Amino acid sequence: MPLPTRRAAILLAAGAFSAALLLPATAAANHTWRGFHWARTTSTFVVQVGDNLGNGWKSYLTAAATEWTRSTVLDAQVVGGSSSRCDLAQSTGTIQVCNSQYGATGWLGIASISISGKHIVASTVKLNDTYFNQSTYNTTAWKNLVMCQEVGHGFGLAHQDERFTNANLDTCMDYTDRPASNQAPNAHDYDQLVKIYNHVDTTSTLQGSTGFIANAVQGWLAGKPAEAAWGALVAVSSAGRASTYVRELGGGARVVTHVLWVPDGGDHHHGH
Repeated sequence: MPLPTRRAAILLAAGAFSAALLLPATAAANHTWRGFHWARTTSTFVVQVGDNLGNGWKSYLTAAATEWTRSTVLDAQVVGGSSSRCDLAQSTGTIQVCNSQYGATGWLGIASISISGKHIVASTVKLNDTYFNQSTYNTTAWKNLVMCQEVGHGFGLAHQDERFTNANLDTCMDYTDRPASNQAPNAHDYDQLVKIYNHVDTTSTLQGSTGFIANAVQGWLAGKPAEAAWGALVAVSSAGRASTYVRELGGGARVVTHVLWVPDGGDHHHGH
């Protein structure tokens, strides 16, 4: 899908309800990802982040987890990976992070969450080394930005600003082509996490919870490949540099995927 205007037309065709549900929130006001959150029964909690990464990426995951753990409501605990392909069907209750040379797909990074209602039940992050091996993106700043941002999506955060040409907001949840000052969360990100998690639930979708994950989520995701079609395009950012897709799974479950595109590589793949 070569042109942002064409992607915008698909967005309109996707229907006003889906667009209203999933469009990112207003910049610097409320950037929760439409209230999606991990169900948990305590006011503070641990999210396990699975390390399926090559050695060149491990320090960036450690840095991102350290920064997100500055939140007063959650700890991001890096653990051994359990899904080398970052398949949601294998990663319930955790955020799994993978890197690979996925090819000239046009995308730099992907964050997917599997949700039931508003509850996140699994999350995966994919980092495309086909582009990160190029000089433009093979930098500490770009790797910190994308790693931090994609993991942040796994907690239920959207972006503070989606215009790449705006002044930086000094947060990894801000789109930019000048990543030097956008490598970690800022105070507004931590405030948003407090708002998202200002209540407790009667059940948990985190690793170690019983029944819900094994019986419900695995049933919905069984047999659905990790690289299946992302589903319907429901949101496109300014200039078409990022997209949001929804794949309905049935039984009240869906997978929502944020895609961060490179500016001039693989535009013809945007209709994935």
